[in-house]
Amino acid sequence: MFIAGFAIIGIIALLVVIFIAMYNGLVGLRNQVKNAWAQIDVQLKRRHDLIPNLVESVKGYMQHERGTLEAVTNARAGAVKAVDSGVAAQAKAEGELSQALGRLFAVAESYPDLKANQNFLALQEELTSTENKISFARQFYNDSVMKYNNQTQMFPSNIVAAMGGFKAGEFFEVTVEAEREAPKVSFS
Repeated sequence: MFIAGFAIIGIIALLVVIFIAMYNGLVGLRNQVKNAWAQIDVQLKRRHDLIPNLVESVKGYMQHERGTLEAVTNARAGAVKAVDSGVAAQAKAEGELSQALGRLFAVAESYPDLKANQNFLALQEELTSTENKISFARQFYNDSVMKYNNQTQMFPSNIVAAMGGFKAGEFFEVTVEAEREAPKVSFS
């Protein structure tokens, strides 16, 4: 009887340790997802800060492209506004901003003086670099969300997740269909 009591206490202690380890693992993964989102946010802020400078440097050259410049400005405003609207809304707004920037750079090809402007070239390079950083940050974020979601949905940690109130994370997905299409390259 005395040994059975110790065995029961030992089993209970082991279950408590396992529960604590799973709970702490879920907290760690949730924090990793938050950190990954913060890294995306830093790069998006940088992108949002560069765009007004780019638009200003382009204005003088692109007198007849007012609509394109307004589209970039409006898309930037929408992206800034979507910052606290959740992952899906922000992903959609950022996709629209990427499309507007793509159109701006495509139109800029028609202006040789603009393409030779050092300020424009520097800003274009900064934006390209920032886009690459955003892409890597999105990938890291989505990988972090996948690990976290796996832990919250797999047995037995899903029990701990349900008891601890852990909710599945949201992926940063492309919602603008035009972004999914391969770019058209023409040498004519």
